[in-house]
Order: sequence, then structure tokens, then C-alpha cells
Amino acid sequence: MNPELKQALVDYLLAMADDELILGHRNSEWCGHAPILEEDIAFANIALDEIGHAIVWYELAADVLGEERDTYANRMVYFRDAPDYRNAQMVELPKGDWAFTMLRQYLFDQFEMVRLEKLTQSSYTPLAEAAAKICTEEIYHLRHTQAWVRRLGLGTEESNRRMQTALNELMRYYEQLFSPSLADTLLFEANIVPFQTELMVHTLELIVPFLVEANLIPPRGSNFVGPNDVIYRHEHTEHLNDLLSNLQQVARLDPMAKW
Repeated sequence: MNPELKQALVDYLLAMADDELILGHRNSEWCGHAPILEEDIAFANIALDEIGHAIVWYELAADVLGEERDTYANRMVYFRDAPDYRNAQMVELPKGDWAFTMLRQYLFDQFEMVRLEKLTQSSYTPLAEAAAKICTEEIYHLRHTQAWVRRLGLGTEESNRRMQTALNELMRYYEQLFSPSLADTLLFEANIVPFQTELMVHTLELIVPFLVEANLIPPRGSNFVGPNDVIYRHEHTEHLNDLLSNLQQVARLDPMAKW
């Protein structure tokens, strides 16, 4: 693998890892506050799964670079500032109400399932194997969030209203997950990752009819935002600074400590 392709792959893996880490951290904020006890336990486990998946991608990036896994993951999580993170803005937004959290998780889960299924066919064997392993867990995440979207969308007038409000807010951020970088073209040509536009088409084919089934009004057309509204992955909201100050504060008290 030439240096340019190697760097493109590391950047791709970091974007995936950062999405999972930040979303997992947001979900963990519901621990002790979910609507029912069973859901408190279930959603805490989903949060842990997302963080675990992030570690898989950080470690794979370390392998590509020839770095020690724990040291690299520790540095990426605890010692980068917000502008160096490559997560989509959608996952860093505050947790909001239960409708917002569930709909965000569903939208991410459906996108991730489509991507993971494509990645299992990657020409880069370690990536294909990691995707296949994670895919088995994501099946349960998707089933769980689909059930909640149906329950809330088809529930009371109030629950439907909250879900529609959440959808109207989230749709402004969703396309960022599919925005390709110039480096992605190199990975696609090497058959390492699927092209982002292909992921968008397949994902929308699944989510639009599902949202209609749940009595929600999905965005029109194939895109959620206009071409002039694309948000790049180095652009973040003030919410990420707040999240990282909480996530990193203990580690930064003693940067030389072993965690």
C-alpha cells in the first residue's frame, strides 16, 4: 500500500472511529435517565458497543500506521482537540429528548449497516474482517431502534410530534455522513471502501419507506440538504468542545498515566 493510499485509509478509519466514540458518549448520558429500567440497561449496552466499535477502528488505524494500538487509541481519544476530530456533527449534538436520541440512533444504525455490509467485501482483509464482526452486533442495534421509532411514531399525538420535530432537525445534518473526500476516491478505486454516493442511495431506499411506515414525513428527494449546505468533517459545533472537556478532563490531569 503506497503512502497516499495508507493515509487515506487512516483518515477513513478515524472518521468512523470518531463517529462511534462521540455517539457512544452521547448515548451514555442516558444512563440512569432512560424511560424504563429495561431500556436503561439496554441503551447503556448500546453506548458501550459503540465505544467498543470505535476502539476497533482506532486500533486498525494504528496497525496501518505501524503504531502501538493502546498508545495510539489513547492519544486519539484523550489528547486531540475538537478541530482534529473527524466525526459528523449529527453525533455531537446534545442528546435532546428520548425521541431525538432514538431517531438519531436509528438513522446512524441504518447507515452503518449498509456501510458495514459493503465493507465486508473490502479488498483490505483486516477491514473486511472487522466489519463482519461488528455487523453482527449492529443487527441488534438496528432492530432495537427500529422498534422505538415505530413505537413513538405510531404512538400518541405527542410522541409523533416529538419524532417529527427530531426528524426535521436531524435531516439537516444527515448527509454529512455520506459526503466523500478526495481521498475516498483512492480507496474506492482500490476496492477498499464503497463510494459514499452509493451508500447514500442504498440507505435512503431503506429509511424513507420505514419513516413513512412510522407515520413520519421524510425529507423530499434523494438528499437531505442542498449542495451548498454540505458540512465538512473538520467543522464542528460548540457542543463537541463541551463533550470533550468532560471526556478528556481526567486523562489530561496526568498525561503520562497508563489507562
